[in-house]
Amino acid sequence: MSNWLQIANPFVQAEEGCRLTAYPDPVSGGNPWTIGYGATGPHIVEGLVWTQEQADTDLKARLTVLGNTILAAASVNLNDNQLAALMDFAYNEGLWALLDTSTLWRLLQQGDYDEAAAQFPLWDIACGRAIVGLETRRMRERTLFLTPVQTA
Repeated sequence: MSNWLQIANPFVQAEEGCRLTAYPDPVSGGNPWTIGYGATGPHIVEGLVWTQEQADTDLKARLTVLGNTILAAASVNLNDNQLAALMDFAYNEGLWALLDTSTLWRLLQQGDYDEAAAQFPLWDIACGRAIVGLETRRMRERTLFLTPVQTA
């Protein structure tokens, strides 16, 4: 497993929590149905039940795609902590939100890491209102993004 995946996997697990029975998204008023570590999609429907292994495998697969996509799109060097923080952001907000619409990504691509990091806390709104859990998550992402990678 890549270092960035080893960092991102437990980070996302802690932020998302894991539920093995599909449930309606509580923030959006019930839609979409969600399972595992926040997995959604047309195959996630009421009554669906996963094993822990299915949830863990799904998360690892989703994070691998996100990490590889972010790395391919980046025009700057990213350390493992920066990539893991961006992966959590994209896992929660959507890859399109990171790569297509965020000032965070634009500033990062200009090489302004500090100003890019300052953008994380601005993404604390869901369904038109600030969410305390998102405030906390964005600050944790920002902290991880700014944490130097430990070398052995």
